Amino acid sequence: MRTTLSATKTPTLAPDASVGLHALLIERDRDRQARRRRQKRGLDILASLLLLTLLAPLMATIALLIRIFDGGPVLYGSERMRTPQAGFYLWKFRTMAGEGALQPSGGANAGRITPLGRVLRRTRLDELPQLWNILRGDMSLVGPRPPLREYVNRFPALYARVLSVPPGLTGLATLKFHRHEAALLAGAKTRAAVDGIYARRCVPRKARLDTIYARHSSVLFDLQIMWWTLLGLVNGSVRHR
Repeated sequence: MRTTLSATKTPTLAPDASVGLHALLIERDRDRQARRRRQKRGLDILASLLLLTLLAPLMATIALLIRIFDGGPVLYGSERMRTPQAGFYLWKFRTMAGEGALQPSGGANAGRITPLGRVLRRTRLDELPQLWNILRGDMSLVGPRPPLREYVNRFPALYARVLSVPPGLTGLATLKFHRHEAALLAGAKTRAAVDGIYARRCVPRKARLDTIYARHSSVLFDLQIMWWTLLGLVNGSVRHR
């Protein structure tokens, strides 16, 4: 007797069912991303309100010291990008004499930093006004540092990935690359050299770290980065641009 073996058929989805499943997965992913954005925004609002309330006396004291020792305006604003198309004014306590050039600080620009400004930068107290930016929704507590329009225009494909998440006060690139960036820029003797080093050697490396953050962004990851930032400030190892 000859036995005939029949091949077992693998179940397949009809074309319409396959398309429907794909659409369902996309919709679930969108819902998950929207939920993460709402959670992140909720954390930003609560934290910025609390910090602005608690730190109001300190911020008033810093403003008074700037007026006494450095004169001129207390705050410094520069346009930064929240998306590849949309900009906003980011605010800091003024730390430079004649602050106005839109370039990375360091090297040729370091001589313009005032004595009080050095203290504010070392402790990152100059960035406290950005709590207002966070409350407004211009940026987040955690994310890529908001770039200048100049660099977004020069590297559009790169910043399309970086700014797929809101920019932040601190972030993965801030924690992991700041020392190396400072060392690279310290040797620049002219503003053109500062710009060249930053564009060639800093922008691509920071962007790689920022895209890693964008892929793994979550409230838990934000809390971890905030904790690491706090530890870095206590140890004196966190700087910024």
